[in-house]
Amino acid sequence: MLTVLAVAAAKPQQVASTQQKTNPLLAQRVEGERVFQANCGRCHTAPETLSPREVPAVLRQMRVRANLSAKDQQILLKLLAP
Repeated sequence: MLTVLAVAAAKPQQVASTQQKTNPLLAQRVEGERVFQANCGRCHTAPETLSPREVPAVLRQMRVRANLSAKDQQILLKLLAP
């Protein structure tokens, strides 16, 4: 009962942080969305029709244009082509 009240009283950021720690897939998605918004979101919305086979080629091209690090490229690859 106490843990339910603690979660209910917690700030949304704290709850999201706790959920990310317990769910690695959620944490990976949140990190991917953060990288997308910081780099790609300046010019693009998230692609809805890009097939998983096309994602690596597009990311290679955009890595140069957006000056993405190799780590950010891998994070985006996991987000866009899980």
